[in-house]
Amino acid sequence: PIDYNTTLVAQRYIAKPYLLDGYKFDLRLYVLVLGCDPLRVFLHEQGLVRLATVPYVAPTQKNLLKQTMHLTNYAINVKNPDFEENTNPEDSHDGHKRSLQ
Repeated sequence: PIDYNTTLVAQRYIAKPYLLDGYKFDLRLYVLVLGCDPLRVFLHEQGLVRLATVPYVAPTQKNLLKQTMHLTNYAINVKNPDFEENTNPEDSHDGHKRSLQ
């Protein structure tokens, strides 16, 4: 049974990911589901785009452990010397962690 008092996250691994400028990325979108029948969903106007800091190459035995290539987690990528801070939140092409509006 589902405990409706907890927060849930839904995600799926994508074998052939879409890339943004050659990098893996994820979108953090904030939604509020008010009902399922009929479906009533509200999408917040702001979100985040998080990018890996190493250009993506399909997984091989040699690169499988390169977390900064295959994962988009901020906590991992911020430690990479190539990580670029977003210096302008209005610029959607700036940095490895960007605002989505």
